[in-house]
Amino acid sequence: MTKDLFDKYTWLVDIIYRSGKITFEEINKRWLCSKLSDGMDIPLRTFHNWRTAIEQIFDININCNRKGGYYYYIENVEDIEKGGIRSWLLNTFAVNNLINESHHLKRRILFEDIPSGRQFLTPIIEAMRDNLEIELLHKSYWYDEAKIYTLQPFCVKVFKQRWYVIGYCRERDAIRTFSLDRIKELHTTDTRFFVPADFDGTEYFNDSFGIITDNKQTETIRIKVFGMHVMYVRALPLHHSQKEIETAYGYSVFEYEMRPTLDLKQEIISRGNDMEVVYPESFRNEIKEMIEEMWNRYK
Repeated sequence: MTKDLFDKYTWLVDIIYRSGKITFEEINKRWLCSKLSDGMDIPLRTFHNWRTAIEQIFDININCNRKGGYYYYIENVEDIEKGGIRSWLLNTFAVNNLINESHHLKRRILFEDIPSGRQFLTPIIEAMRDNLEIELLHKSYWYDEAKIYTLQPFCVKVFKQRWYVIGYCRERDAIRTFSLDRIKELHTTDTRFFVPADFDGTEYFNDSFGIITDNKQTETIRIKVFGMHVMYVRALPLHHSQKEIETAYGYSVFEYEMRPTLDLKQEIISRGNDMEVVYPESFRNEIKEMIEEMWNRYK
């Protein structure tokens, strides 16, 4: 029953979001074309109950413009377009609904697998919801033995097909990041905690390319991108701070305000000769050293 209601809520948000503005009559016509309807109209009272539930669950407000035909629209559409959890949930449920309605397409819609989310993501999110500490048996790639950590889970983040949990670690007396695919065991404790008022997950990673924060200072980084790869970087920026500061025949230069972390270096190296760090010189030299090490392996 709960899943059925969630499917209906996300169907409604998706229809209104993609339409921009739409009347109740038009919503009902599209509803009757959906397998969720079982051929039955949406009662007006049910529609308004869904609107209330959607606001409570997703924090998405469906308002009505009474001038010119009673059109419904999403008030805070900018928040959805910025990404984040609402956008992710909406896209996930909307695509899932569409696939379930089109069984013949299931083998033609391919997704990336994220193995790390299978076993431990749900209990971690439940612990976050209930503000309960968790105990992890974690096997880092840097140590021979697995170690036990007590963590206050502040937030979770997915990056490069891996889920990570971020929070205050008692043993380290600091905020730490743990990859879920390296957790061997997880237990939820009865010890409650409160997320610090000044902690914001988005802000915590604001100056990072991916999951690594380190103690590095944020720097101005300029990267020259060549050929057709310029189009890819424009379409999918490396970082939200990206600015195209120079455009010429055959290349563009993009500027960022980021920490020069290991995962950023690895990303640049993975782009091969399509990218060149031009500033700062210290970061350029670090990339150069990595390239020289690669070259030596192939000698």
